[in-house]
Amino acid sequence: MATATSFRRLGRTGLHVSPFALGAMMFGANGNPDRDACIRMVHTALDAGINVVDTADIYNAGESEEIVGAALAGRRDDVILATKAFRPMGEDVNRQGVSRRWLTRAVDESLARLGTDWIDIFQIHRYDHETDQDETLGALSDLIAAGKIRYAGTSTYPAQALVEAQWISERRGRERYATEQPPYSLLNRGIEADVLPVCRDYGIGVLSWSPLAGGWLTRRGRDVARSSRAERLPQLFELESDGNRRKLAALDALHELAGEAGIPLLELALAFVVNHPAVSCAIIGPRTPEQLEEQLPAMARVLSPDVLDRIDAIVPPGTVFNPADFGWDNPALAAGVRRR
Repeated sequence: MATATSFRRLGRTGLHVSPFALGAMMFGANGNPDRDACIRMVHTALDAGINVVDTADIYNAGESEEIVGAALAGRRDDVILATKAFRPMGEDVNRQGVSRRWLTRAVDESLARLGTDWIDIFQIHRYDHETDQDETLGALSDLIAAGKIRYAGTSTYPAQALVEAQWISERRGRERYATEQPPYSLLNRGIEADVLPVCRDYGIGVLSWSPLAGGWLTRRGRDVARSSRAERLPQLFELESDGNRRKLAALDALHELAGEAGIPLLELALAFVVNHPAVSCAIIGPRTPEQLEEQLPAMARVLSPDVLDRIDAIVPPGTVFNPADFGWDNPALAAGVRRR
């Protein structure tokens, strides 16, 4: 249960957020098709003190936003509502990306699905190295001026792109990115080396995703490779990969640590993420009401320095076992760029 003293400042904004945000990626046909159950999850989260709900236009082709909008009817003023755009939303090649043309339309379409007049945090879902960041920031600045969005944010941006964006905002008079949404978990600590320090230096609030490492931290041993998510994303789960085998060994050690500390591994994992001083809140993404109820107690969990030290011994700070866990592919490493 979130209390008044557990809320944190979101970067250098005036917003205060709960330690957890409710992620709605699983709301809809390809996650939980029971709309009433999804709506109940939103209400349960709000009643538990969560004040951030995060979704995206691409989640179940807009269905997630529609469900979130229905759930927030009558409670909209109590929620910091975040959504995202970038992924293709149709066959038209221009219904995607971060151009001024698409972002202006994407916001209007999200507002309609969400049934609201404003979006608190509108986030760019992935970095697009082919589009001038000034075009994107200019469009977002105009959307803020129009009152359609309150803050602009990013998701899974490399550190250098975050720095470049801050410079553009300062030098060209654009609104700045106020938040970043990176992947972060016990099994994927890469952002500790660059993204989190950049966010601290520039006062960027961090709403981290995948705190349970895509389901790894909810399973034991080789069971991690037996799930619907593993079928959809084999590169993250198949155990023939050296990186995934190292993750499996670390998972076994973390299970042992959690048992000795008397803490469920799920709670250990969630508490670890929000323990980092640069992280504003962790986005949990339950598929069922039962999963949500299981995760909520971790909001009050505090890890001792001894437990944190033992975690560091198992997964050293900055460790990334599998590069696929970064959430994006560096275009500078593509063969066509590296070779003449």
